[in-house]
Amino acid sequence: MEIRPTTDADLDVFVDTVHTAFGLFPESPVADGGRWWSALEMDRGLLALSEDGRPVGTAAAYSFELTLPGRTLAPVSGVSAVGVLPSHRRRGVLGELMRRQLSDVRSRGEFLSVLLASEAPIYGRFGYGPATFTARLTVPRHRAALAVPRAPATVDTAATGAAGAAGGTVEVLRRAECGEILEEVYDRYRRAQPGALSRPHRWWALGAGQPPVSSAPRYVAVHRDADGAADGYASYSIGEHTTLTVDETIATDDAVFTALARFVLGHDLVSQIVFRHVPPEHPLRWRLADIRAGEAGDHADWLWVRLLDVPRALAARGWFADGELILDVDDPFLGEQGRYLLTVREGKAECVPTDRQPDLALDVRDLGSLYLGGIAPSTLVRAGHIRACRPGAAALADALFRTESVPHCVHWF
Repeated sequence: MEIRPTTDADLDVFVDTVHTAFGLFPESPVADGGRWWSALEMDRGLLALSEDGRPVGTAAAYSFELTLPGRTLAPVSGVSAVGVLPSHRRRGVLGELMRRQLSDVRSRGEFLSVLLASEAPIYGRFGYGPATFTARLTVPRHRAALAVPRAPATVDTAATGAAGAAGGTVEVLRRAECGEILEEVYDRYRRAQPGALSRPHRWWALGAGQPPVSSAPRYVAVHRDADGAADGYASYSIGEHTTLTVDETIATDDAVFTALARFVLGHDLVSQIVFRHVPPEHPLRWRLADIRAGEAGDHADWLWVRLLDVPRALAARGWFADGELILDVDDPFLGEQGRYLLTVREGKAECVPTDRQPDLALDVRDLGSLYLGGIAPSTLVRAGHIRACRPGAAALADALFRTESVPHCVHWF
């Protein structure tokens, strides 16, 4: 078997191979999305070839930025279009593709790789861990009233836009009319939201992805502040059984999110409103006058994270407590193991090799789950995935990895 990089000339073969791997046809619609493969970066693709030269497997990668805790940005490899023909599974093809791809990512100087897992058991063995989660919230229209807030806005809330939302407006546009607005608002949002990925301009221009990135017909509720500047949007459509489905709600602060939610919840002639991609622990359910009106469902993992350079990755993100932690990290897929002293002072971290006794012993996949702050280390200790090597180590790790907000990602790739 041969693994080779792809070029632009391989696009048709690549697309045909990955569709065959999943039992699809290239002309099949992809969840109302555009042709996702139009955004492929062919200089980052891989083809696995059989001994007689036939393509039997694929892997692709996109160049994104990931927002880390502390609102720092890091270049990441967004892994996608990974598939092996049914006739060649369980022969080591996938493992070789993953090994080659991780080597290529490192050679580009990237220390993080991310993906959306088609099946949860597959990618843990390659060092990826689930790091963000998402859910769907369904609200019947006749129970959609919002409660009156019982507390005045805090100074921090007002400073981040509550007053602006109170004096703002919502207008309805068609998707074809507001592409630039969507792109600009999303970019501001993702730079402030840990766990969010960039959406390169070419994705918007090509309509490569799911709505509202694609040009599929959608209405868009655009929120504007008191000065008329767009600071949030909700992309939606009305389908069967008069269900209004919100593809995503993007807002620069909670007050804008509430204004957009109030708009769609008050839409006439619909039976229920479905919010896709609601972050865990989002206050939307608490804003309903009847908390039982919001039915949460489809809880799912979303972004999976893989560290390729532990010291660089830990030093890159922001931190919100001071302390020292010694991590013994095993990377069985790449055959690597390292012990590191993590020292955090005033929001900055230094991470260096050490031979001191560890506080925590963990697999690199578990470090990927902890990295964005969405999972507490003590949770994985209790699950039997991480070993606490001394009393109090899990509590210390919880305090160090805690973040200012729950990581969340809505981008599909």
